[in-house]
Amino acid sequence: MKILSTYKVKIKTYNYIFRGTVEVYRHAVDFLINVCLKEWAEIKKIDLSLSRQQYVERLCHFTKKHPETVYDFDKKFYKFPSFLRRAAINEAIGKVSSYKSNLKNWEEEDPNTRGRRPSFPRAGYICPCMYRKNMYQRTGAYEARIKVYIRNTWDWLDIKLRKSDMDYIDRRCSGRRKCAPVLQKRGKEWHLDFPFEEFLELCDVDVADRIICAVDLGINSAATISVMCSDGTIIGRHFLKLPKEQDCLTHNINRIKKAQQHGNRKMPRLWAKVNGINHDISVKTAEFIMDVAVLYNADVIVFEYLEKKGKKRGSRKQRLHLWKSQEVQRIVTDKAHRLGMHIARICAWNTSRLAYDGSGRVLRGKQAGFPSYSVCQFQNGKVYNCDLSASYNIGARYFIREILKSLPEKERLALEAEVPQVAKRSTCTWSTLIRLNAELVSSVA
Repeated sequence: MKILSTYKVKIKTYNYIFRGTVEVYRHAVDFLINVCLKEWAEIKKIDLSLSRQQYVERLCHFTKKHPETVYDFDKKFYKFPSFLRRAAINEAIGKVSSYKSNLKNWEEEDPNTRGRRPSFPRAGYICPCMYRKNMYQRTGAYEARIKVYIRNTWDWLDIKLRKSDMDYIDRRCSGRRKCAPVLQKRGKEWHLDFPFEEFLELCDVDVADRIICAVDLGINSAATISVMCSDGTIIGRHFLKLPKEQDCLTHNINRIKKAQQHGNRKMPRLWAKVNGINHDISVKTAEFIMDVAVLYNADVIVFEYLEKKGKKRGSRKQRLHLWKSQEVQRIVTDKAHRLGMHIARICAWNTSRLAYDGSGRVLRGKQAGFPSYSVCQFQNGKVYNCDLSASYNIGARYFIREILKSLPEKERLALEAEVPQVAKRSTCTWSTLIRLNAELVSSVA
């Protein structure tokens, strides 16, 4: 499996000097987008991306073999570096290709139900890539030189890179393949973003021998984890609550509400603090999940597929907007793949609503007379932790899916006849997995 990662390195001393480089590159991409739009009828006939790039380059770049050009790119962008010109051509071709496909899909939709027409392609906020030897050269441990647009021409500029950033890359990324950096601006500072490539093999364990971490991410409790085997055995239960961080987040949200009541609208400093606390909660939650997965030597980490689109309703809609469940899953995915673990997602419908023992729908919070929403009552009167019950159901649905997927069609249909609940995954619970394993054992015997 190929893993891509990016590390930023701050450029010291210089600030405004890189503006011209980015502006010229974006203008060049806009110019080439217009060229591609006019010549798209011919470009789309070419299959290979390299051949497309060469065709567009012949239209606008003067050479000895092609002295006549249809579009005078060289006159408008004098001494434009060759590597950067080809990167701009590929960027323009990609944007025009995406625009044309979106436009075709829009025209084929029903005029009464389709949305707005796709917008005209623009360069937007893209940044130039500093290709090695042609645009970027490392001259020392913490020094380099890059080619930038300065004094109305393209010339080399010596830059100093932050020592801590370069030491981190040399220490942590020595075994990875380093790609060409990209010039980026963050706030008022400029950075070189270095992409790295590495190839890793994920674990390949039979379904019957797998150990999984079923994770239920919540708003009140950060994470509830159940470590489960394929026969439904629970070998570990772990809970993470971050009361200090949640109180701090609530306090800062209330400060924003109070400021909004007095007519303030933007409040960048208050929102920056809220976003920082939210990010800290995400990082701590991801670290806790990985620590549990490493402790039990898990093969798979299972999450719910959380769809957060649409309008939020209810008293907790602001907390839902600020919920960083996607960020937690992204961080865990990066960490797990480096350790050879798989990531899986299952349908989130009814995981918390159905009791893990198959007794039906649960009553939560005020419905059952409990002050906390994290406690529920089953139909048979049992009181249980709702997030823990949901984590059982998450792990069970993963194993049900994997077991049925590994069986031949005839055996799968026979099992669905004996255990009808497995046919509809959104109603499966932990008790369904127990019944499924019992049928598998009886069929073998």
